Formats: sequence, structure tokens, C-alpha cells
Amino acid sequence: MRGYFGIGVEGISKTGNMGSLFRSAHAFGANYTFAVAPDPRVRFETDTSASHRNVPFFRYDSLEEFALPTGCSLVGVELIEDAVDLPAFHHPRMAAYVMGPELGSLSPAMLERCDHVVKIPTSFCINVAIAGAIVMYDRWRMMGGFSRPVTTHGGAEPPPDHRHGGRFRRTPKAARDEG
Repeated sequence: MRGYFGIGVEGISKTGNMGSLFRSAHAFGANYTFAVAPDPRVRFETDTSASHRNVPFFRYDSLEEFALPTGCSLVGVELIEDAVDLPAFHHPRMAAYVMGPELGSLSPAMLERCDHVVKIPTSFCINVAIAGAIVMYDRWRMMGGFSRPVTTHGGAEPPPDHRHGGRFRRTPKAARDEG
């Protein structure tokens, strides 16, 4: 899979949610994780995969300190009216996904920094770790080149072979005539 992604949270306050989110990030192949202004009591205790020992973790005490790699798109995950429904979203090749806190939403300042905002089309907010896993699965499914099933039992056509540029070089006429 080309590109990279990171996933993180703003203002997280529950150790269990951070541990579950970052364990899922490790499982889905995240290139890094981050926390912006987390509650200082939040730890990695519930992350049974020890993602912080296997995936780079960045902690930012404030939004002003928060930095992204050059060319990386910030994608907010928030249940707001103007957000794009996740199933219709085309994930950027280089992206960082940011989730809001358990008892609130992404801050207006964080939303302002986002290049895109997506929502999981649910009736109400779901757990931050579950929402993150859904977003990462959707990215993995889309970016991994998987085709859509064509039958109810999961049968699918294989993805087409990759061709660079879609054009074939032609042998010059003079070379064809000599051969």
C-alpha cells in the first residue's frame, strides 16, 4: 500500500479508549499515533500490543505544538452536519486522522486545521476507539486495492493488473521495418 497514515486524539481522558485506539492502529499498520492535549493521567496500560513500543507516538501538550509531516492531510472525524459520510470519502494517500474526546467534540481550532472532516453515518456518537477502528478499516479496504464483492457469499473479481500511465510505447516505424 502506498502512502502512510497516522491516527490520534484530541483531549482524550480515558486510558481504555486511548489504549484500544492505538492497539487497533498498530493492527491496521499505522505509521504513527499522537495525542493532542490529553489528560495527563492517560496511560498506555490497556494497549496489550504495546503499540507505543512498535509505532512512533507523539504527544503534544497543546494544539499550537501539534505538527504534521509535510504534505500530510489532516482528517477530522466528527459527527457534524458538513462532514462527508465516510463511505463516500476518498482517503488521502498521506493522512493523519484525529478523533475528538469522549465527552465532547473536536475543538473549533482543531476543526479549522482539518483539510477534511468525515463522519461515520450513525444516529449518534460512538466510542472513540471504535470510531477510529472503523475509519482505519475503511482506509485499509479502500487503499489496499480490494474489489467489491459481486455475490452475497463474498466472491469478487480480482482487481485489474496495474499499468503505468495507461499507454504503451510503440516501436518506431524504422525499427519495425528493419526487424
